Amino acid sequence: MEYTAKDVAALYPRALTRYSGLVVDHGLGCRVWDVRGRSWLDFTSGIAVTNTGHCHPQIVAAIRQQAEKIIHAQANIFGNPAVLELSERLIAVLPPPLDQVMFSNSGAEAVEGAIKLARSFTGRPAVIAFRGGFHGRTAGTMAITSSRVRVRGGFEPLPAGVYMAPYPYAFRSAWRSDPESYSEWCLDQLRELFETVVRARDVAATVVEPVLGEGGYVPAPKRFLAGLRAITEEHGILLVLDEVQSGFGRTGSLFACEQYGVKPDILTMAKGIASGLPLSAIASRRDIFDAWEPGQHGGTFGGNPIAAAAAIATLDVIQSEHLLENARTRGTQLLQGLRELAGQHPRIADIRGLGLMIGVEFGDELGSPAGEFVSEVIAKAEARGLLLLSAGTYGQVIRLAPPLVLSEAEAADALAILDAAMSDVESQGH
Repeated sequence: MEYTAKDVAALYPRALTRYSGLVVDHGLGCRVWDVRGRSWLDFTSGIAVTNTGHCHPQIVAAIRQQAEKIIHAQANIFGNPAVLELSERLIAVLPPPLDQVMFSNSGAEAVEGAIKLARSFTGRPAVIAFRGGFHGRTAGTMAITSSRVRVRGGFEPLPAGVYMAPYPYAFRSAWRSDPESYSEWCLDQLRELFETVVRARDVAATVVEPVLGEGGYVPAPKRFLAGLRAITEEHGILLVLDEVQSGFGRTGSLFACEQYGVKPDILTMAKGIASGLPLSAIASRRDIFDAWEPGQHGGTFGGNPIAAAAAIATLDVIQSEHLLENARTRGTQLLQGLRELAGQHPRIADIRGLGLMIGVEFGDELGSPAGEFVSEVIAKAEARGLLLLSAGTYGQVIRLAPPLVLSEAEAADALAILDAAMSDVESQGH
């Protein structure tokens, strides 16, 4: 049967935001093909998941080989060589002193687990999160999410003990030209929070994305993360870095925190970890993990051996094909090309990013967020063969998150299509 966009609308729940009406049949590298054989250049990577590209042969082979051995080896019952090897491989590349990992299925599960772990270890109830952050749609992760109200709106009351502090999104502040000073202001606001709203000695953890994901692809200034690390150490608060979207090479290093020189107490990862199979992990120190008694955390499917085999192959491909270097090189190419386009398209208000995690923010002639313009550009780009995603509270950001196997020619093609799509929308008087 040849399914259509109409079938997708009828069969998929309304809650699933539809970025496009495509019914994809297969993919390879940076391209996907629909059921009629037309191809698109995919700059979504399934929301920063297929970092090694669609259906990388080495990943496919690893999945096939593991599926022929055992499909489900529940972690409370069996050890499994693939899961054990993945644990060793991750510990070897994680920033020290992180020396143990625990697997689950999604980013939200990992972040929710990190909050539980921090509370268990510290014996403290409160959590600090940051404006614009997105951490998931479970009850606990909705409570610390503020990228868009529609994620959490209508689900109150959410778990208590969560306090919000400002994230240094300098472009949307009075400190647009001085992000370092804005970082200091944000840190001062956190200190004031401790004096006015919640005692520092009651706070178990701060949870922060080193690069805002759904909030607009905003890299934190280095001063901010360094200052946050110092504040948490001063007060015995655990620093949880949410690298669900920024991890596994997306920013040009395996984890974004490596570029900041900041070592977390707990790190969460998912998305790119297994090239498309559902897998996530919490990483921390063994003494922190030991705060959990047996049975206090876990799940039926956490640490699936097929997903683990895919994750091992993912690490192999990232290393053997020099994808970290390629992410940096192609990211530089895209940033340079976008800055050239900014001179021709006045709605481009800001360009930022690390590696292949790039955000292009759009504003109208009054400087207000241009979410409608972004939606129209994304639609025009799709019509021309390029798939894009939006981000930001107002949908005012186009995020570029192609697979890390992106070639120079593919990056150039994407820039040309984006240029033409913006011209299409502008010609209509928008």
